[in-house]
Amino acid sequence: MPAPRTATSRWDGTLQDGTGTMRFGGGAFEGQYSFASRFEEGAGTNPEELIAAAHSGCFSMALSGALGRAGHPPTSIETTASVHLEKGDAGFRIARIDLDCTATVPGIDEAAFQEAAEGAKANCPVSKALAGVEITLQARLTG
Repeated sequence: MPAPRTATSRWDGTLQDGTGTMRFGGGAFEGQYSFASRFEEGAGTNPEELIAAAHSGCFSMALSGALGRAGHPPTSIETTASVHLEKGDAGFRIARIDLDCTATVPGIDEAAFQEAAEGAKANCPVSKALAGVEITLQARLTG
């Protein structure tokens, strides 16, 4: 089993005027974040973008594995995850994640591809971790 994966964040200052840094434990990413980058359209990253990156990557790998096990190894899979942060009476929450996938998979029919895509959506580890959030999927074959 792999070692636990880590990330570190630091926040300095008040919620609206402070700034922060997030860093992956493996060193592949370090980025600035702020109130403006999370709740407005300011420069920098935010936790929701990192969740989107994790979900799109996990889904793409899970779909590749499922297609390969079914005898249809993909040529390519590209997935965009859109994480929707909404404000309600109880504060902010992640309300929905939309997965939008295009894949090139030689020799597969549409029904088998959609079944594999739905299975990957339900069973990738990140989807399972985010089970309390609505997750939608649009999957298309290309080529």
